[in-house]
Amino acid sequence: MPLADRGPRGDAVSNDPDRICGPNAVAALFACRPDAVLRLFYVPERRFQAGPFCPLLARSRRPYREVPPDELAKIAGTPHHGGIVAVAAQRMLEQIEEPLPDWGPLLPVLDSIGNPHNLGAIARSAAFFGVKGMLLGGSGQAGLSSSAYRVSEGGLEHLMLHHADPLPGVLRALAPRMLTVVAVSRDGIAPEAVPRDRPIALVLGNEETGPARATIEACAVKVTLPGSGMVESLNVSAAAAVLFHALLTPSGR
Repeated sequence: MPLADRGPRGDAVSNDPDRICGPNAVAALFACRPDAVLRLFYVPERRFQAGPFCPLLARSRRPYREVPPDELAKIAGTPHHGGIVAVAAQRMLEQIEEPLPDWGPLLPVLDSIGNPHNLGAIARSAAFFGVKGMLLGGSGQAGLSSSAYRVSEGGLEHLMLHHADPLPGVLRALAPRMLTVVAVSRDGIAPEAVPRDRPIALVLGNEETGPARATIEACAVKVTLPGSGMVESLNVSAAAAVLFHALLTPSGR
């Protein structure tokens, strides 16, 4: 039985292919989803980085081409292309089904994080710390855009990505097997006080309003990063990185 309705990408449905920009993101794409690559384009300065991928595409008769920067910007849809762009089959968010995947000790759950740059930065930190997957849910959640892929520096490719909707119901379904923890700006316990006796589902909320009230009420524990008090909170992607490190470090260390 599925735990959530299938969601395509966390944003509006589109049949457009993914455009993966930048050398690290493209390398991760070829490492994790080589069969999804449809075409590859790069500027002369990225010939060295593109070199290993061209024979792979040639063997399967998929095109690759060296192009000038202005043409690459048109292909990418942005001037922030990093000199190399892979056009790939659109990646869909997976449905959560029984038996649950092995997410490891920590599962980030994003609640309505609308900025694709924050999505990408969280994915980059998650992959850096060895997190295996991530759930995306809530109204207005950013989807798998070219911006998110570029900022993630390949992190999104290394994560299992699932759609979580409605998010409170999904969290309650996970609760028997995972400790549901929500990050809030105040009135939560410190990260080192969070129990580590089972895997943690860590909810990170909207940049401006935080997690939805129903999402907070569905969680067993609230966690807050202690700060100086000079500003209320960190940017959500910065907070995510700190919490990943703190919650993946054994208690007492």
